[in-house]
Amino acid sequence: MKTSRVSFAAALAAGSVLVLSGTAFAHVGVQPIGEAAKGGYATLNFKVPNERDNASTTQLEVNFPVDQPLTSVMPQDIPGWTVNVEKTKLDKPLTVHGKQVNEVVTKVTWSGGKIGPGMFQQFPVSVGKLPENADQMVFKAIQTYDNSEVVRWIEEAKEGAAEPQTPAPVLKLTAAKGDDHHAGAKTDEAKNSGKDAGKDAGHGHDEAAADHGSDTTARALGIAGIVVGLGGVAFGIASRRRSA
Repeated sequence: MKTSRVSFAAALAAGSVLVLSGTAFAHVGVQPIGEAAKGGYATLNFKVPNERDNASTTQLEVNFPVDQPLTSVMPQDIPGWTVNVEKTKLDKPLTVHGKQVNEVVTKVTWSGGKIGPGMFQQFPVSVGKLPENADQMVFKAIQTYDNSEVVRWIEEAKEGAAEPQTPAPVLKLTAAKGDDHHAGAKTDEAKNSGKDAGKDAGHGHDEAAADHGSDTTARALGIAGIVVGLGGVAFGIASRRRSA
């Protein structure tokens, strides 16, 4: 009897570990295709794995953060799936490219398709403009199976704590590139460096020319001295002959 209880407890513990591991590692996530730079546009992939071996995923609902409104949200057409985009009016309109935007997308739902056991599906969405003053965006998602089971991927991770059981997809934002001010400073620095290099090169050329002139003068004076010396010797010899 005791042996049976121990075996049952061990089996239950092992099963719990497997279930928890599957939930922790196979969850709805979001990744950019390329980079998701602050203040820019990006294409996002919502990746949905099927965690069940006896049911298929038939619907995905992704909620967009209302405190980080995106003025452009365009889902990619996926064969076999129907997409529904929901919008809400803004209390304060946004100005984008010189135009007033009064409403933004708050939810995108894909349905009608099927993700079978052991399979996954990606749902691409083009979005923008991304926030300029944030390091990440949280998209709460709801996954529905054909056996009526619903998994809510809405828990936000807390710093220093373990990963939640059903974490919400988190998009990491990268720093924007192409700071014109710094680029201009670097350009001016390069120009000044070029000017300084030109000055240094010219100065070196002048010094070389001066050295060359000095060498030429010294050689001329040396040759003149030799000629004068030879002349003196010849004059001395001639004088001796006359005296003799």
